[in-house]
Amino acid sequence: MKKNICLTVAYDGTDFHGFQRQTNAASIQRCIEDALSAIFRSPITIYGAARTDAGVHARGQVVNFYGEGSIPTERIPYAMKGYLPLEIAVLSAKEMPERFSVRHDNKGKHYCYSIVNSRIHDPFQLRYAWFIRKPLDLAAMRQGAAVLLGTHDFSAFEGQNTTPMNPIKTMYAITLDKEGPMIRIHVVGDGFLYHMVRNIAGGLVDLGLHRFTVEDFKRILEGKDRTKLGATAPAQGLCLEEVFYDEIRLQHVLDALQ
Repeated sequence: MKKNICLTVAYDGTDFHGFQRQTNAASIQRCIEDALSAIFRSPITIYGAARTDAGVHARGQVVNFYGEGSIPTERIPYAMKGYLPLEIAVLSAKEMPERFSVRHDNKGKHYCYSIVNSRIHDPFQLRYAWFIRKPLDLAAMRQGAAVLLGTHDFSAFEGQNTTPMNPIKTMYAITLDKEGPMIRIHVVGDGFLYHMVRNIAGGLVDLGLHRFTVEDFKRILEGKDRTKLGATAPAQGLCLEEVFYDEIRLQHVLDALQ
């Protein structure tokens, strides 16, 4: 009998064309499916909680699949090491109820967007952060983040040329932390549109550079017009930190971000 197995996966997305399987390009999904198919000796299809873009990273992507074999579930992360590139690691594996779905049963997601704000770039962060030379007004960025909290129509923050989705989303927390030149934007919500977090980051940076005011930012949100917002932040600064399936764990993270 096939088991419904859930994996937590981390990856450096720099050299991949996103999570989703591609016909003629390397993807996270294809690498994991190939590895699992070799271990289970039969074709495996995985389902991801988030379809991260090309160049986006993850510390806590979650996938599930149905497989039948003799390997103990807890041994899967170790077995996968021999079949995956070093940029991908399976952190944990557990068996779930038959009807469990990583996409439909999650309570929310936590993303982090990293920015290096300094006159000189950090060579060791170029794969993982957006380098911005001009000083950013962190207070203005925090005021803008507060505008986005709660439930809104986020059409103004949706990527263009995407499959239509319900634009009504709830943001539980948007916080900005600064340590030295590193600024991290933490975003926790019940769901996200295509490019939404990167567009939020881009909008907050425009606020920090005084390209528009907090009132302008509020009008952009309410106007639901993507063309009024600036450029999408580059992919390398974004990381999927965690997908929540437990209300208690979600609240713990929200408390920690306050």
